[in-house]
Amino acid sequence: MKARIQTHKLEILLTWALLLIGPALQAQSEQVKFMAKDKVPVTADLYASNPATAPVIILFHQAKYSRGEYFEVAPKLNKMGFNCLAVDLRSGGEINGIPNKTFNYVDSLHQPSGYTDAYTDMQAAVSYVKKKYPGAKIILFGSSYSASLTIKYAADFPAGISGVVSFSPGEYFSKFGWVRNIIELSAQRVNCPVFITSAQEEQESWKAIYNALPGNSKVSFVPQASGKHGAKVLWDAFPESAEYWAALKKFLQQFK
Repeated sequence: MKARIQTHKLEILLTWALLLIGPALQAQSEQVKFMAKDKVPVTADLYASNPATAPVIILFHQAKYSRGEYFEVAPKLNKMGFNCLAVDLRSGGEINGIPNKTFNYVDSLHQPSGYTDAYTDMQAAVSYVKKKYPGAKIILFGSSYSASLTIKYAADFPAGISGVVSFSPGEYFSKFGWVRNIIELSAQRVNCPVFITSAQEEQESWKAIYNALPGNSKVSFVPQASGKHGAKVLWDAFPESAEYWAALKKFLQQFK
């Protein structure tokens, strides 16, 4: 209990720190909108400091979060040679002082905003990137529930998807009507390189998913430290972030 309280305090301090440095980071991105197939406007931040031919990483957040999960992560990926699109999925909320505008829109209309509903927004994001950067390699990058959906997406729509980065995936969808092991079943059909990682204690949540991935291009990483749930572990505030970044950089090198 004491450890959870300390972690919560650390995340609050980090949020305030990001609010203070926000203007400097925000200047590196452009807010864009595109339509999902059900006419919901999807909001995203485009971090495009590299040539149009550079590979693009599409960043999807975890539950109750927004594109703000990648507020300090996307600029670092830019420096590594990737353009990035951080997307507000309709299943989310506010993080790091950045509201989820896609969620706010569907919520104002009392439309569904469950995990599975967000899949439509992911399809719209990929379509947007393909139109804006034709021919560029696309890497899907997810956190928690969206980490699972990136694996499903790569199985359902493999054309143009070069790789997947999945932070803390799991079988989160049975309560929304999908079959219990939908991500494991999807993983069997993925034909691109996949990187899966999580906190130490979460390994069993994705073991079957990882084992179902075919071929030798899959990579798993478990930190020596306890780690954190989702992609927020890449934030500088967490000491173990260096471990994760080292493993992630090694995986992403193949796409440059």
